[in-house]
Amino acid sequence: MANRLFLALVGLALTADSLACASSQRPAEQRADCIVRLVVDGDTFRCRDGRRVRLIGVDSPEQRQDPYGANAAQALLRMLPVGAGVRLERDVALTDRYGRVLAYAWFGSTLVNEAMVRGGWAVLYTVPPNVKYAARLERAQNEARARGAGLWEERGFECMPADYRRRKCLNRP
Repeated sequence: MANRLFLALVGLALTADSLACASSQRPAEQRADCIVRLVVDGDTFRCRDGRRVRLIGVDSPEQRQDPYGANAAQALLRMLPVGAGVRLERDVALTDRYGRVLAYAWFGSTLVNEAMVRGGWAVLYTVPPNVKYAARLERAQNEARARGAGLWEERGFECMPADYRRRKCLNRP
């Protein structure tokens, strides 16, 4: 009887010890791949190690697109404050033609790409083969548009970011 009690207590102690160790460690999928150093605009940020990261599947207004460009950058900065640890999830194409890392950014359990679209700070911008979350991002955009969020507010967003870069808009400086 004493032997069983001793073994039960040892087992309980080992279980408690392993639970304490497990709870003090972050799961592998939560470890940060990037510490945010700078938010460039609403779809690009820099990591402390120098990498430039472009959010996959989204396109935000350019900085000169008033007032939306500055608002989009501020929205991303609120989601990814300087010093924040971010997990980067890659898709098929790893970099863009500018050498930026292409990634889905996770801050905790939040898919930042999706949050930017859902908040109306960016639009869906699908570039195959990176389409892993395309349907999810499309649903987020439909929700933002229905709510009139951000770019989709009542007065309307006049020029999509891609058109602005191609100089197809009248309001381009």
